[in-house]
Amino acid sequence: MIEVHGGAFDLCGLRLGSRLGPAAVRLAGLAEALEALDLTVVDCGDVGMRPAYTCGGGLRNFKPLKKCLTELRARTFSALQNDKVPLLLGGEHTIAAAGVGAALQKFNGSLGLLWIDAHADINTPGTSTTGNIHGMPLAALAGLPSETTGRADDEWRELVDLLVVGSKLNLDTTVWFGLRDVDRAERAHLRGHPITMHDIDRIGVVDLVEGMDRWWRKAGIQQIWISFDVDALDPVLAPGTGTGVRGGLTYREAHLTAELLREKLDRKDCPYRLVGADVVETNPLFDSCNETAKMAVEWLSSLFGKTILGTR
Repeated sequence: MIEVHGGAFDLCGLRLGSRLGPAAVRLAGLAEALEALDLTVVDCGDVGMRPAYTCGGGLRNFKPLKKCLTELRARTFSALQNDKVPLLLGGEHTIAAAGVGAALQKFNGSLGLLWIDAHADINTPGTSTTGNIHGMPLAALAGLPSETTGRADDEWRELVDLLVVGSKLNLDTTVWFGLRDVDRAERAHLRGHPITMHDIDRIGVVDLVEGMDRWWRKAGIQQIWISFDVDALDPVLAPGTGTGVRGGLTYREAHLTAELLREKLDRKDCPYRLVGADVVETNPLFDSCNETAKMAVEWLSSLFGKTILGTR
């Protein structure tokens, strides 16, 4: 069973509007598409957003973010405890930290993360040039120090304590896919298996997914969480996002990635399983005829088993 949870939050990013993303993805036919694959879908609604509020010297809009992540994390952990597959809809990429944090608590060190994104999202408050927390979720999940002092450091510690209950994110078993806009300060934290658009152009999706599979097997991964930021797609195809960067994944590259991942997951000898996913940064205010949300639904359909002929 798939449980859908919306994170209608957009106060820690560059552009407002992704709070409307969960509704846009639903209206693009998410439940209908997944049910057509004989999957059971339960939509649990959205976690609401509190008014913007920032204390002097603190992280921007930390309090409403903490409120959102606390509720969304609790929902995700409950779904995992009941053997359901949580699917989170964003909202900005910070909401993914709630899902990954819950999965880390549930599965401890056996969880691998696939972060499909144009950005590495591993800045800290001290290295970020914008102060936008949507570029920091992996740093918080990995428990990296804030590299700041005062209220900002105190709030960062609160965020880490909220997200990390027991096991921190192991960056050595994290896979980034589709990177093309990485800050200089982030590069020092990029361990694991970072795959850039240059790699995709040069090596190709098929060989890279094969390498990803070998990487997880060697690391002893038993569960994976997949986080898909729609800005991984080229903005020509998916304009409805917060921080689009030219030169992203094509429609077919994205779908082939999802289809190959599903093939790996369906193999009898696959040692890991998909325990949760999120699709984030859909922003209808910058979209055209809800095309980005439609692409998100189509990508999720491929990930959960849709094929051209119905069989493989």
